[in-house]
Amino acid sequence: MDNNNNNIIPIPKGDTTTVDWRGRPSNPNNHGGTRAAAFVLGLQAFEIMAIAAVGNNLITYLINEMHFSLPHSANIVTNFVGTIFLIALLGGYLSDSFLGTFSTILIFALLELSGFVLLSAQAHFPQLKPPPCSYKLGGDHQQEEYCIEAKGLKALIFYIAIYMVALGSGCVKPNMISHGANQFNQDHQSKKLSTYFNAAYFAFSLGELIALTILVWVQTHSGMDAGFAVSAAAMAMGFISFICGTLYYRNKPPQPTIFLPIAQVFVAAILKRKKICRPSSLQGSENNINVGRQHSNKLRFLDKACIQDQAGNNTKESPWRLCSVAQVEQAKILLSVIPIFACTIIFNTILAQLQTFSVQQGSAMDTHVTKSFHIPPASLQSIPYILLIVVVPLYDTLFVPFARKITGHESGISPLQRIGIGLFLATFSMVSAAVMEKKRRDAALNLNQTLSIFWITPQFIIFGLSEMFTAVGLIEFFYKQSLKGMQTFFTAITYCSYSFGFYLSSLLVSLVNKITSSTTNGDGGGWLHDNNLNKDKLDLFYWLLAALSFLNFLNYLFWSRWYSYNPSLSTISQEEGDQAHATESKHYYAVSADNIIP
Repeated sequence: MDNNNNNIIPIPKGDTTTVDWRGRPSNPNNHGGTRAAAFVLGLQAFEIMAIAAVGNNLITYLINEMHFSLPHSANIVTNFVGTIFLIALLGGYLSDSFLGTFSTILIFALLELSGFVLLSAQAHFPQLKPPPCSYKLGGDHQQEEYCIEAKGLKALIFYIAIYMVALGSGCVKPNMISHGANQFNQDHQSKKLSTYFNAAYFAFSLGELIALTILVWVQTHSGMDAGFAVSAAAMAMGFISFICGTLYYRNKPPQPTIFLPIAQVFVAAILKRKKICRPSSLQGSENNINVGRQHSNKLRFLDKACIQDQAGNNTKESPWRLCSVAQVEQAKILLSVIPIFACTIIFNTILAQLQTFSVQQGSAMDTHVTKSFHIPPASLQSIPYILLIVVVPLYDTLFVPFARKITGHESGISPLQRIGIGLFLATFSMVSAAVMEKKRRDAALNLNQTLSIFWITPQFIIFGLSEMFTAVGLIEFFYKQSLKGMQTFFTAITYCSYSFGFYLSSLLVSLVNKITSSTTNGDGGGWLHDNNLNKDKLDLFYWLLAALSFLNFLNYLFWSRWYSYNPSLSTISQEEGDQAHATESKHYYAVSADNIIP
């Protein structure tokens, strides 16, 4: 070996925290960045296009071709959608702790594609589904429709197909967001990272818009088999887009599971709940890098997990009785974000109304644009996405740079502020819905007039703007506030809000009907008892949701202020967090009444 330093050729420094497709340290010049993220955005647009087209019209297929009853069909759709969002937690856990985002997407995107193919095959081949309905003479010599419900192998094929899609989509969704965000260095490319989150929502909006218009039109005019086949083709295009970016991705390897260390914190804190701890003693430790910055004063009861028993410094305690500072801070992060997450459940309850009762509103109105053309009420859901594909680019190119000059924040406004604006706007969506429903019912009952369907578009437009702030802000918040081994799982938490919001919607409808049954209609029915909106009190239900939404916004202000003024370990830079994490892996720190014992 030549010891002459002049002959040493400098080698570009790689990123030791991410690897390329071969497992080698990634090179900032060749891996990651906007180019790599673009391939992930392609997958996101095509995946939402495929799943939205199936989900929005699945009930039609269940009733008309599988011959399930209406209640059974509605439950299947509800369970299908709820499963997708709940399985997102599984996808986040597998990615963070075992597979990594790239491998998780690869496996479950292929599974989702296979489910679409099986679903389209069943819809196409008559032998895989029940025979068409027939007619027979019934009472009074009138023809009655006779249908055979799908059972046995035919029902099994359907459930296998639909839950292959649910499992695949649920695991892919959070990993798409995280994998795309992983292409940017959070410390040095924070502005590009913020732009990526806006671009991801643009891709989502574009996919939803195409699904609710073109793909649903194909299902309606060419049959469900053709519609499912188009969804399969869209998913295949997304899978190809993702594969094409393999050489350019910077991949974060999986980390040890976070759940066991966090569980140890809670157990240790409970076992030592009677001990006294002074967290101020953490300041100025010479043995721990940045420990003063990374320790937070909120949720101080968890600090007791760091207290070493007074049995002597040489006594080694069980990890279920003695935890590191970094472990405690991770547990604090998890508890701290739960109130922020909970405040978005009401928001998604409002979303559920726009996909159910607001569509019924449209069905009771004049849907004609011209004499020969009318708007399908379900297509009202495309209004927010038409708006968003215009507004999102303007927001990122005009508002963010302007706000950045005022606030100094790389995202223009912080994720918590963005969520707050969205929750505030959601209230006015329900106010608009309530006012328009009262106007519609009065016109129908008192004037015998049918209002144009365009009267209810404001509630969709306002909610679309609200969703742009809330959904993107929530994803950016959870991604940036997590540490190693937590990012994809935290991203997955945002999808659970959709499930809880829809479940809460069903619960609210039942409760409202039960509570109001003694005060309305005189026949024991509540505000939403009848199938006829002219007899129901849907406007009062909307006012109730508006009130709940505003109270939820005030609740959010409290928790967001509490979070903002008590920065946790996640507020330090990722580089410092990695350094502290590496230090903690070598040293165990215990908090006693007077000092820190390494």
